[in-house]
Amino acid sequence: MPPRRLLLLSLALAIPGCATAPDPAESAPTPATRPAEGAERGGAALYHRRHNGRRMANGQPFQADSDSAAHRTLPFGTPVRVTNLANGRATTVVIRDRGPFTRGRVIDLSPRSAREIGFTDGVAQVELRPLAR
Repeated sequence: MPPRRLLLLSLALAIPGCATAPDPAESAPTPATRPAEGAERGGAALYHRRHNGRRMANGQPFQADSDSAAHRTLPFGTPVRVTNLANGRATTVVIRDRGPFTRGRVIDLSPRSAREIGFTDGVAQVELRPLAR
C-alpha cells in the first residue's frame, strides 16, 4: 500500500466515528417527512399573473381564479390533492399544464389554489396525492 494511502487510512481510523458504519436509525426519515404511498413531496410555486390568458400545454387559456396546476408527468385532467406541509391546509387541483422546470419544484399552482393552502408568495413545501378520476 502506498505510504500516502496508509497515512489516510490510519487517520480515518484514529478519528472517532469515521471507521464505524452509520446507524440506520439515524439516517432513516421520520414518519413526518416520509411521503405516503403514491404521494410526492417538493416545492410548489404559483403562476405569475402575466400568465393569465396565455395558452397552457393542453390548449386552454390559463385563468388565475381556476383550479389549474402544472406537473411534469401526470396526465392532463388528473385531479391532485395538494397539502401545504407547513400548515396542513389542502386543496384539489387539476393538471392542465406542464412544468415546473425549476429544480426542487414539483407543481405550479394557480394563485387561487395557492391562497387556499395558505401561501401567496415564493415557494411552499407540499405533498401531492393524485386522486382517482
